[in-house]
Amino acid sequence: MHKTWFITGASRGFGRLWAEAALERGDHVAATARDVAALEPLAARFGEALVPVRLDVTDREAVFDAVAYAAERLGRLDVVVNNAGYGHFGMVEELTESELRAQLETNFFGTVWVTQAVLPVLRAQRSGRILQVTSEGGVRAYPGIGAYHASKWAVEGLSESLAQEVAVFGIGVTNVEPGPYATEFAGSLSLRASQQHPDYDDVRVSTAPRFEIGDPEATRSAILAIADAEHPPLHVFLGKPLADVEEIYAERLRTWREWQPVALAAFGDPGRGDAESAA
Repeated sequence: MHKTWFITGASRGFGRLWAEAALERGDHVAATARDVAALEPLAARFGEALVPVRLDVTDREAVFDAVAYAAERLGRLDVVVNNAGYGHFGMVEELTESELRAQLETNFFGTVWVTQAVLPVLRAQRSGRILQVTSEGGVRAYPGIGAYHASKWAVEGLSESLAQEVAVFGIGVTNVEPGPYATEFAGSLSLRASQQHPDYDDVRVSTAPRFEIGDPEATRSAILAIADAEHPPLHVFLGKPLADVEEIYAERLRTWREWQPVALAAFGDPGRGDAESAA
């Protein structure tokens, strides 16, 4: 039996590739994009199996309308992929209020609105998968993209709570955490940047990461495997972030342990107040 998908940000990048992968194996897909003209080649190939939906995920009312339309057209929703988003580049001091709010409106609040909109459908079915596309940048951070990290870490935290809330309804939640890939993430269509302050020029040069870039086509089978898993993982990397992240988390554990005496002293003596009251 074919699955039905709701994928945001499907006009290009991962969203486009994953929509194609699902359609090619016979699934049906509601694919959203700000400009649905970008989905016309998929519509020509797959006909009624594709449901193009014009959507700006920052518009909460429009999100609920889009989900209702997709659910009616497809009959059910099996896999929801929160993929829409972009990266904003800028040191924390360089970020303007409007830049930071725009980053959160798309990457975080857009994910929240879609999640809230699909949950009534999935709860009624007592089944479904929600794939939150965060990033390795949802569990680690680099200089110069603090706004992006803030949005992705927020999605990770939200989804950790969500997974515990909805498991009883047969709904699985997975934070999909891609490493660097040759998508359009840093291209002209997706990249936004703050005005640079010259005091940070040396920091930009000295801390610029050097990535090994993955092939986005290789993620197609991976995303299908995650969507099909009987027991989906709460977290899964795409690519090679694990080794670096293991080092980061090992250092965090060392630091927490080193400061544990201070942490325990800060707790105080819970029984002391009771003893004094009794005296």
